[in-house]
Amino acid sequence: MGIAHRVVSVLVLPVFCVSFAHGQSQTKSEGALEGIASGKTRIIDLSYAINDKLVAWPGDPRVFEATVNGTVEKDGYFTRSFWMLEHYGTHLDAPAHFPPGKSTVEKIAPEKFFGPAVVLDVRPESEKDADYQLSPAVIEAWEKRNGKIPVGAIVLLRTGWASRWPDVQRYRNTDAKGEMHFPGFSVEAAKMLLERKISGLGCDTLSIDPGNSKDFPVHRLVLGAEVYQLENLRDLSSLPEIGASLVVAPIKLEGGSGGAVRVFALVSQ
Repeated sequence: MGIAHRVVSVLVLPVFCVSFAHGQSQTKSEGALEGIASGKTRIIDLSYAINDKLVAWPGDPRVFEATVNGTVEKDGYFTRSFWMLEHYGTHLDAPAHFPPGKSTVEKIAPEKFFGPAVVLDVRPESEKDADYQLSPAVIEAWEKRNGKIPVGAIVLLRTGWASRWPDVQRYRNTDAKGEMHFPGFSVEAAKMLLERKISGLGCDTLSIDPGNSKDFPVHRLVLGAEVYQLENLRDLSSLPEIGASLVVAPIKLEGGSGGAVRVFALVSQ
């Protein structure tokens, strides 16, 4: 009787522990979803829909094509094939985009696609100077207000340039000599952000380097540190400078130097 009782106790306890752990996990998962379903968490889509009318980098005559392969009327289903540039519309630059030997899209660690959003607002500076480069002083001021930028953050530069989309001339802001003028990160600011061990950099312009850049030093620095970039993000005006979370979902393109990406911000109401 005593031996049998001890055996039962040993067998039941692990089952109870597993059930309890499963219940805890289920509760946490349901809690995370509840904020979205109940409207307590607002989701902001920071990506442009892909079509053939988006602002492309100068010199790319062929950017996007879609062909209908099947229609409901004729084939009983609707399907298309499409072709597009890797760096077009709202897209991700993988580390391999510039430095050789760095990660292509499918090799970026998935945990880097989730993180707190750090929004650096430089709209007043960008309005006064189209060639503005982010100053380290802006980062220092942000940290004075909010604390140090957390490890794994995804840092977004809010220039207000998205208000010019999709007007090609205004968005590229090309002068008579063919040189573009739009704001971006400075090398000094990028170095400071890399010291914070961020996961990604993003902007609401064509490039994280300013438009008049000739050799893309920020690209080389950031991608060389295995940090990805997000370019042509939609209007960032509704994001708080701290408190939002980002979900970055690029196309998992094997060997890709970059690719189309869907970026979502989750903001608690």
